[in-house]
Amino acid sequence: MALRTAGSVLVVFLWSVAVVLGQDGWNVTYTKNRICVLKGSSVELSCSYTYPSGHTVTTAFWFTELGTGVEPDSLGQDPEYSGRLEYHGDKKNGQSLKITDLGESDSAEYKFRFMTNQEGGKYMGSPGVTLSVTGLQVKVTGGHQDKTLTCSTTCTLTDNPTYIWYKNGHKVKEDTSSLYSDSFSDADRYSCAIKGHEDLHSPAVCQNCWIVTYTHQSICALKGSTVDISCSYTYPIDHEIKTTFWFTKWESDMDPEDLSSVPGYEGHIEYLGDKKSEGTLRITDLRLSDSAGYRFRLITSGDKFAGSPVSLTVTDVVLEMVPTSVSESESVTLTCRTKCTMDPIAAFIWYKNGQPIPNSNTYSLVYSLFSVSSEDTGRYSCAVEGHEDLPSGEETLTVRYGPRNTSVSVSPSGEIVEGSSVTLTCSSDANPPVDKYTWYKKNVASPKASGQSYSITNISSEDRGEYYCEARNIKGTETSIPVHINVMSVFPWVPVMGVGAVLTAGALLLTIYCYMKRRSTGGNDATTDTQSVHHDPNSDTYTGLNVRTSSTDYDTLASVHPDPNSDMCTSLKKNTRSPE
Repeated sequence: MALRTAGSVLVVFLWSVAVVLGQDGWNVTYTKNRICVLKGSSVELSCSYTYPSGHTVTTAFWFTELGTGVEPDSLGQDPEYSGRLEYHGDKKNGQSLKITDLGESDSAEYKFRFMTNQEGGKYMGSPGVTLSVTGLQVKVTGGHQDKTLTCSTTCTLTDNPTYIWYKNGHKVKEDTSSLYSDSFSDADRYSCAIKGHEDLHSPAVCQNCWIVTYTHQSICALKGSTVDISCSYTYPIDHEIKTTFWFTKWESDMDPEDLSSVPGYEGHIEYLGDKKSEGTLRITDLRLSDSAGYRFRLITSGDKFAGSPVSLTVTDVVLEMVPTSVSESESVTLTCRTKCTMDPIAAFIWYKNGQPIPNSNTYSLVYSLFSVSSEDTGRYSCAVEGHEDLPSGEETLTVRYGPRNTSVSVSPSGEIVEGSSVTLTCSSDANPPVDKYTWYKKNVASPKASGQSYSITNISSEDRGEYYCEARNIKGTETSIPVHINVMSVFPWVPVMGVGAVLTAGALLLTIYCYMKRRSTGGNDATTDTQSVHHDPNSDTYTGLNVRTSSTDYDTLASVHPDPNSDMCTSLKKNTRSPE
């Protein structure tokens, strides 16, 4: 989290006109082409524009010049401006850009560009607005006692400012002149400010004094973020700065160690500032162990001095959930906690299963879930707005409810035949899970079985009927819709047709045999016919006939098995012989 100097809002409305002339109805008119504002303040860049009739503006944005041949992009895409830009106006004829918390690096030429829905419909206002950002500095001229102070800037401030002078922290003069003369003592400290922006003092100067003033005396920052610890400092005017650095530990009778040479800080910290009156310590990828008191030290050509400590507290974001397990219709409270208070106070973002909860952003560190349902079950976390990449750990909410959507499935599916096996399975959605399943057959009072699955082996027609299950947990009970089990016979026609069919087949085979025997012998008398049906019980034909007869019907069919001494074939031959 980069902490910049918190300055008051200086909005510069500029009414003098700078027109960028175009052709065929294209032009951009800036309210001012040069602006000088204070570091830490805000500025508003404004323009109006025109374009040919029949066009509709689709895109409009401000940008800074990137160089010849480079396609400009909106300032909103530059991370250096993140959280510091505000756009006002419309896409028809005017727009203004407000930049807050200005730094010297914001000094640049700003241009406006817009595009329309027609081919080739784009225009850029050039030259743009030159913005200069300056700090205040007190310069001292004159003799040992009577001196003249000048509240100087690097550019001429807009709108003829009024200067305010402070002596030892107290206001002593207010004038439109940037000059102030007084009789100095070695201990007197002087600084200046611009009226309306008294919180943006210049660094104090004195004849013989040492001062280190921190932008923030205590800082709260998130683990994994970036922080800037800044200060301004003064020293005797006849001294020159030799070196400056930051440190955390200072043991007695020893000089403090420059933090940049301490193991573990290499690549972790960076020194910024002008080495004249300002210094900044930037710490990246903050660790919990970086919580400490940080001090600034300056060494001049005549002496050395160190400021008092700045307290830095590094915190992670922790989500507390109370309670973590509830029944439906109860409430849950989520609290996003940090070890210290963020400055400025930031909004919190709440997440469920890694996704932002719609319309949940709040400046309160508490988020409540009222009358929860099973749909609220999930993993919750939170983050500080602007640091969404540094969320808290997740807490899981469990919602308890009774069985629902209870149903029965049958395996195997399709027709069920006698003698086979069937498995019924009961499914139900419940939390905690179902701890007891009970099986029932419709119109049967007592339960058939318990357990999630119920198997019926060697099923018979007596097992026909409707079956259902009951699912139960500590929150309730639910019964499924019954399923119908229909049991089919293996061969439903056998009891009626079995014996008749076998007898008919046997008689037909006997007739064919006798006929073929008579033909093979060529005989036509009774003796021949009789011999033709006297066959060997061990013959293939006889054996085949026996094989085709089931054991169940063997006694019934014994009467049609040809006996070698019977006259069956003879009788059959006589009854079937053709007339002469």
